[in-house]
Amino acid sequence: MTEMLETTQTERNLHIPKKRTRPLVVSLILFGGIFALIFGIMLSVSFGAADIDFATVWEAVFRYNPELTQHQIIQEIRLPRVLGGVLVGAGFAVAGALMQGMTRNPMADSGLLGLNSGAGFALAICFAFFPGLSFGMLILYSFLGAGAGAGLVFGISSLAKGGVTPVRLVLAGAAVSALLVALSEGVALYFRVGQDLAFWYAGGVAGTKWFQLKIMLPWIGGALLGAMMLSRSITMLSLGEEVAVGLGQRTGLVKLAGTVIVLILAGSSVAVVGSVGFIGLIIPHLTRFLVGVDYRTIIPCSAILGSLLVVFADLAARMINAPAETPLGALIALIGVPFFLYLARKERREL
Repeated sequence: MTEMLETTQTERNLHIPKKRTRPLVVSLILFGGIFALIFGIMLSVSFGAADIDFATVWEAVFRYNPELTQHQIIQEIRLPRVLGGVLVGAGFAVAGALMQGMTRNPMADSGLLGLNSGAGFALAICFAFFPGLSFGMLILYSFLGAGAGAGLVFGISSLAKGGVTPVRLVLAGAAVSALLVALSEGVALYFRVGQDLAFWYAGGVAGTKWFQLKIMLPWIGGALLGAMMLSRSITMLSLGEEVAVGLGQRTGLVKLAGTVIVLILAGSSVAVVGSVGFIGLIIPHLTRFLVGVDYRTIIPCSAILGSLLVVFADLAARMINAPAETPLGALIALIGVPFFLYLARKERREL
């Protein structure tokens, strides 16, 4: 009888996310966000060193004429750039949401926990020792580097007395990231591949090409679909591992699948956009504040808001000091660093 009451109470806990979900806000983000994203894409394609009106953009997309210079600028430079921003923003945001849900760590982010720096170190090794690798192979090595970086962070933080805590994870992440970035710079200087890594350090989508999009789209698209399929399990896991186990969930399998999805999203994004952090930290928190704690709504809304952030930040990066470009990573860090300090202060109060 007691076991039945405990099971009933646990099952009721599953309805907590549903009660806190805000359907109207979710609809506004999903549909309004898509329209805002389309508008942002149009703006991003139109504005730049050479301003192009919307009518020309429409013609270049649907009636492309390779003999017109403006059509070439749109098709070969601006469209792949902005679409790359859409994919990367969604990838980083959903990766952060999954990490925060699985670890119940409010400060989890691919940049803070060593994934970005690990992927960057793997790219440095590739540029130095395997300069002829295809972009598809670079993405695979980015996955491995991201996994190695995350493994070091979790391994070091678990050595301390008391086990893994959010603050220890962040401190270990900062130390491992600094080490991997220093090693990457050393490899770049010794093997003279600094120019190849310069874009990665600055962070941005300026160099995105169509062939890169064709390679990364199946990876990121498949990982986003996998994240949606895993969303209900992540919701249960975010309520506590005991609750999830009590409902018969195989938490180890869920965490393994979630980790693979995170590595794919973060590795693919870093291979394209470079060292851009804080997207996966800011967006999931903002999304949870707006829509509640059900990951069936958090994941799609995070994808849209992450894409919006990168698209408009990239547009701002081009417009602030035109015709020169401000690094995308620096602009997002202006928002991300104060937000991180706020979270760290809040977490310290709760310890």
